[in-house]
Amino acid sequence: MGMENATELIAFVLTGIPHPQEWQIPLLLLFLVIYLITMVGNLGLIVLIWNDPHLHIPMYFFLGNLAFVDAWISSTVTPNMLVNMVVKNKVISLLECKIQLFSFAISVTTECFILAAMAYDRYAAICHPLLYPMIMTNRLCVQLLVLSYIGGFLHSTLHESFLLRLSFCNSKIIRHFYCDIVAILKISCTDTSINFLMLFIFSGSIQVFSISTILVSYTFVLFTILRKKSEKGLRKAFSTCGAHLFSVCLYYIPLLIMYVHPASSQESNQDMIFSLIYMVVIPLLNPIIYSLRNKQVINSLTKILKGNS
Repeated sequence: MGMENATELIAFVLTGIPHPQEWQIPLLLLFLVIYLITMVGNLGLIVLIWNDPHLHIPMYFFLGNLAFVDAWISSTVTPNMLVNMVVKNKVISLLECKIQLFSFAISVTTECFILAAMAYDRYAAICHPLLYPMIMTNRLCVQLLVLSYIGGFLHSTLHESFLLRLSFCNSKIIRHFYCDIVAILKISCTDTSINFLMLFIFSGSIQVFSISTILVSYTFVLFTILRKKSEKGLRKAFSTCGAHLFSVCLYYIPLLIMYVHPASSQESNQDMIFSLIYMVVIPLLNPIIYSLRNKQVINSLTKILKGNS
């Protein structure tokens, strides 16, 4: 009996995505196909950038790492979600839950910083083209990337540390398809006001910093483009920057709604929808958004396909 109670204390039950029973197989196949396309798209983009010397420039250096983080985000949640759609026993241990949350927090935070670095890179390339090689040196690119991963690690470690003070005695049911920090805080029988405050302060600060960097960078880019009054330059710049801004909007809007607005106004089903957007849909779309409108990537892919045919 003691062993059974101990087991209950270190395990949760994920409710998963609410859906009619007849939708189970179609949804399973849909998310499986999305996951496979996501992995092929992102890992394929990494291999493409790695193998083509023409793509060994800062823009594609950051893009390759964005693809890696997107594959990481998707793999943190989607495989477990697919398994839970099949099995009846949706139990996840406390350790597995913490590992999933830790991995998720690192990857999502790192992506915020990488998107900001990509915006700064476009600012340097378009606003200071002659000084660009001296501004975006290999050393600076590596430093920005390392700081992005370190920032993700520290942010994740912070929230994991504050989870240690919580106890779970009222409910073991997490109303989500993965171990989301907000869903976990909702079922704790400990006062979670400090946890929500830390979530608001640090997640909000990271998003404000990265969004501000992106907006300021692209404001300068916009003014620079309009001053040049070159139709070809306008098309090229808007094509590159427009794809980035579209991806940024898709990524940040759900995050802002999920983790910055007051917890009392959150609904579980709404949270799941927003989570699906930035954990399933965006990792699928990013390789498409950044690749199909990029002539260098398309040319590189064409060369590889012709070489193999």
